[in-house]
Amino acid sequence: MQLLDGRIASQAIQQQLAEQWQSQRNLFRRPPHLACILVGHHPPSETYVASKIKACAQVGFQSSLIRFPETISAHELLKKIHELNADAGVDGILVQLPLPAHINEQQVIEAIDPDKDVDGFHPVNMGRLANGLPGFVPATPKGIMLLLAHYRIPTRGLHAVVIGRSHIVGTPVSLLLSRNAEPGNCTVTLCHSQTRNLPELTRQADLIVAALGRPAFLKADMVKEGVIVVDVGINRVPDTSKKSGFRLVGDVDFEQVAPRCSYITPVPGGVGPMTIAALLSNTYQAAQLHAERARSRVSS
Repeated sequence: MQLLDGRIASQAIQQQLAEQWQSQRNLFRRPPHLACILVGHHPPSETYVASKIKACAQVGFQSSLIRFPETISAHELLKKIHELNADAGVDGILVQLPLPAHINEQQVIEAIDPDKDVDGFHPVNMGRLANGLPGFVPATPKGIMLLLAHYRIPTRGLHAVVIGRSHIVGTPVSLLLSRNAEPGNCTVTLCHSQTRNLPELTRQADLIVAALGRPAFLKADMVKEGVIVVDVGINRVPDTSKKSGFRLVGDVDFEQVAPRCSYITPVPGGVGPMTIAALLSNTYQAAQLHAERARSRVSS
């Protein structure tokens, strides 16, 4: 069994992005710029955004953190997004989810310029993904593909079972795994809460992506020997031995499942750092797009 260490892979990708940015300084003329919007004081969101800001600094990107109180109106939030859309100095816009209940998340996502939607949630980018066209891929699914690529895991012809059908992870990663690409070329079964005989399907899988948000859901008797397991879950469970009062666990019963695996991601330290790497990759992609358009306007 080998750990798919997301921290190591993420650092390698971030180093590559830093080098690419330095080599392209003449094209970009300024660092790639990510603007993060944080509404309220949701502790996990605070942690996630802080990690993104820190990662930007490490690779030499610019970042802006825009904070709003939980009581902000949808109108005010949308107004800020429109300002960032029009700001030529901003390449990527990220609105940290979840948002307060009185704000329609889908309306906010759709307000972001698709060419600055580095989270990859806008319907235009989701449509591009479904059609195999260039666009921004949601960060966690992209991070999973980058992780498989970093460890050079051959996926051609594998039966992949994805547990969870969210638009954030499950559905996009199922599309990516089925693409004629490397990693990719899998035969994909997408499972969810209404799937019958789920253990029967997971026992057939060569590759399992667990993304359903249920602690230790995937058990040892649900997988075959030699399976590759990617655990997307980040669940807080009570633990009085910890100062915080909780510990993080995935959607996979790691201690029992790991001995049966050829490769498995840990939690924490697996998919989480790869999501950050993928977000930076999308920000770099956005900056490159905007720089090339600016040069085209000047030359014409």
